[in-house]
Amino acid sequence: MRESRLGFATPYTCNMTPRIRTSRIAVVAFGLFLVTIAACRTGTPVIDTGPKPPAADGTIAGKVVTDSNVAVVSRVVRAIAADGTRHEASTNSAGTYTMKVPAGTYKLEVELRDGERLVKEPGQTTVNASDLDPNRDFVIGVR
Repeated sequence: MRESRLGFATPYTCNMTPRIRTSRIAVVAFGLFLVTIAACRTGTPVIDTGPKPPAADGTIAGKVVTDSNVAVVSRVVRAIAADGTRHEASTNSAGTYTMKVPAGTYKLEVELRDGERLVKEPGQTTVNASDLDPNRDFVIGVR
């Protein structure tokens, strides 16, 4: 065993000349270059020109409450498109509803029972693909 400059015993020494170290670095660099070239094959388009998924629907959301701000449960809310297509959702235990609809303009309606009237209703709403149209709220009062 030989002693290092710091006085520790070392089992081997490195007598590699600078020329050998330079050739090893060159071999490793060339290998990385070859791997990079193999990863970048030609003939495959970079931009996907294949078929695209259909556009996502938009979402209409809101709540139905009484004029004293109590949630109205199990009411049907309808979104009616200009062509007459209807989409429906029911309110949950918190009085809220959500429905997925295709992009378009909709008139919203809520189911009323005998003796009820609308105090507040959302106006016409326009939904774009992937949009969330929240706060489309209804307030129901007693006649």
